[in-house]
Amino acid sequence: MAALLFIGGLALAFGSAIGGFVLGHGNPMDLVHPAEMVIIFGIAASITLVSSPFPVLMRMISDVVEAIKGVDTSKDRYCDLLKLLYEILQVGRRKGYIAMDEHISDPKSSSIFGKYNTFLADQAAVDFLCAALRPLVDGKVKPDQIDSILSTELSTKKNEASNSVATLLMLQDSMPGVGIVAALMGVINALGKMDDPEALVYTVAAALSGTFLGIWSAYSIFGPTGVLIKHNNASKFMYFEVIRVSIAGFAKGLAPAMAVDVARRALTDKTQPTGEELEELIKSIKAN
Repeated sequence: MAALLFIGGLALAFGSAIGGFVLGHGNPMDLVHPAEMVIIFGIAASITLVSSPFPVLMRMISDVVEAIKGVDTSKDRYCDLLKLLYEILQVGRRKGYIAMDEHISDPKSSSIFGKYNTFLADQAAVDFLCAALRPLVDGKVKPDQIDSILSTELSTKKNEASNSVATLLMLQDSMPGVGIVAALMGVINALGKMDDPEALVYTVAAALSGTFLGIWSAYSIFGPTGVLIKHNNASKFMYFEVIRVSIAGFAKGLAPAMAVDVARRALTDKTQPTGEELEELIKSIKAN
């Protein structure tokens, strides 16, 4: 569905622009000028390379691919997370923190983690949960210090995730100007053809097509893609927030059921189970 929306949205933007041009009795081929495309996309690539360190560039490519594929924001995924958190925290409550070590040391072999494929498929979430529980298991920090540690880690992750969004939104701001640069170069080229009216008109049309391409790409490709990645990041970090809130609450003395109940309140309306639904989820775990 995400790929359909992404590709369909781009197709609609392209089709609307070209369709309106055709309805105005324009010839779409009049918009195709390879020289202008080289200028526009060449400068866009340059802006991206100059402004983005290699890790940011790789992250942006990964984020764009993920934007096309989509992020799982289903309610079931978050319910599975709450169930997993309840189970692992219940182990810590009944058998002591050290009993959680076998699960966080090798998540793929864990009898608890193995029940939840959607969680194991998210390696970043697995690493975050295991790293969050490790200080409790090792006894290296006081329980009331866990919250600030996890908050600091999440803040850093959020800043890192925002870099690719910043690059794409910068491209959105830059591309209209790049289009103007292409147009000016076309006008300069046209001034050398004043004695050939037909070539002059063609060159001016090419220059204006560069402006169109710069503005269109800014507001139809780069801007919307950046905003989509921002929304995806928000969904992913909501997942991390549930982990942070539940573990911090448990470390401060909340019972596992209460810790995950507090954590579920960090979810949005469409993904948040009600208190009654959470109770049923917990009962289903106990029944098994």
